[in-house]
Amino acid sequence: MRKKSWRGWLILLVLLSVPGLARSQAVEQSRTLIINGQSGPVKIMELDGRSYVDLESLARIANGALGFSGNQITLTLPSSAAGTESAAAPSRLPANTGFSKEFLRASIEEMAVIREWRSAMVNSIENNFPIQEDWVESYRGQAATSLGLASVAASTDSDRSAAQLVSNEFDNMKALSVQLLAERQSMQHVSPENLKDDPLNQKILTCARSLASMAVGGQFVDDASCH
Repeated sequence: MRKKSWRGWLILLVLLSVPGLARSQAVEQSRTLIINGQSGPVKIMELDGRSYVDLESLARIANGALGFSGNQITLTLPSSAAGTESAAAPSRLPANTGFSKEFLRASIEEMAVIREWRSAMVNSIENNFPIQEDWVESYRGQAATSLGLASVAASTDSDRSAAQLVSNEFDNMKALSVQLLAERQSMQHVSPENLKDDPLNQKILTCARSLASMAVGGQFVDDASCH
């Protein structure tokens, strides 16, 4: 059992900003002390313009623990009270710049559909196969659906920025598809070399490689080929 002397006014310098109380004699008053939003009644001793509070009262209000060992006194405050400011810090951090798992999965699926769409067009040109409007429309519909899912999944700044580039890639592929379909309908043969050197085709390929690199790195990097 601790001696009564330990329970006395074991004073802690808690300056409570009470001006004009400079006196030579101690004056004890009852006050309400608030610590990290927790309040409770305490006895305040005012001496020479400064205010002192009982350590045990301080520990009680702060939900802390007071320990005694020899000539040492240990005051431990709960981590929730001591870390209030650090716990709130994440809300002040900049928005996450990485890709969310949901968007990454959906955007990869969209790029896979676009890749298959382009491969089917290229294969038809290289082998002089007919380009049927119905299967072209089927690829376009699949890509549009996947693009919608990727757009809905976008939740971070990187997601939203990359979603715009993926949308641009879809628009470019759709334009190339319309172009090749029109060329095939107006002539018997479309040169594979002409397709290989076509600026729009090259833009689609470059953007696809850029988006794949972003997916691997997990960070958004703007690329002019995707605009």
